[in-house]
Amino acid sequence: MRDRFPTGPDTGQQIPFGQIICQDNLAFMRTLPDACCDLIYADPPFFSGKRQSRPGSPHTIADQWPNGLDGYLAFLRPRLDQLHRLLKPTGSLYVHLDWHAVHYVKVILDGIFGYQAFANEIIWSYRTGGVSTRWFARKHDTILVYARQVGRQKFNVLRQGAYRTDGLNYDHRGRPYKNTKAGRLYFHPDGPALTDVWDIPFLSTVSRQRVGYPTQKPEALLERIIQASTDPGDCVADFFSGSGTTPAVAQRLGRTWLACDNSPHAVRLARKRLSLAPGKAQPSAIKAWKQQRSRKGAKPQSGNRCGQDHGSD
Repeated sequence: MRDRFPTGPDTGQQIPFGQIICQDNLAFMRTLPDACCDLIYADPPFFSGKRQSRPGSPHTIADQWPNGLDGYLAFLRPRLDQLHRLLKPTGSLYVHLDWHAVHYVKVILDGIFGYQAFANEIIWSYRTGGVSTRWFARKHDTILVYARQVGRQKFNVLRQGAYRTDGLNYDHRGRPYKNTKAGRLYFHPDGPALTDVWDIPFLSTVSRQRVGYPTQKPEALLERIIQASTDPGDCVADFFSGSGTTPAVAQRLGRTWLACDNSPHAVRLARKRLSLAPGKAQPSAIKAWKQQRSRKGAKPQSGNRCGQDHGSD
């Protein structure tokens, strides 16, 4: 689905909802208007010092930086500034990293968003192969969550699992409860609310979701993020889109989406994946923006330039 409308009186650019753009993400983000995204998921390189690849696949992830940590943070800082600008007042940013540099990035995000805007440090726990004999096995990623405006961010409580009911009382309908000073306290029928520690399996080497892209993330992870911080019709953006997991899940869940990567290989793979994914890019956010920023005579977006791959999901 191809839906576009003007972004503002100065750029003449249009927002390419429902398309994966092949371009450097900083250049692309600078063409977009303020406050156009309800949710942004960012899965940048982790500063691992490695070149990620999968056997038999042409896709590689460059995560080596000539100037070390300073070069990595210099790459990331202006992009984080743009992510802040693009969020709506009710929007949230999820930045996916690991132990290599997450503590440095959190300090930068505190400076951009404000310390009080920090919402969560989500721990994605998983099991993969390999055993360490020098330290505890590093089997989790960290996802930093920031609100664009404190207290205004959209958030839907998600529930999963079962309560521990040992020693509880049961009423005549078989519902567990415990006695309190205020009376009976019943438990939510959908289970306990999720916490900030997520036990979601890593994609196995034989998973049906695998598309041959290194660092690909499981759809269950993006489902949880999108369901928690958006409603159907909202705009979900991923400017390190990699294999297209975020737009594929957003499309299936009835969200409008924006996606960008500067690797031609990744973009071709993601476009093919999206062509086979259920659902379609939702037009509701597009209509809302047309009403707010309608302008005649806008020119189509200029050609896209691709380069070294930095997408991860």
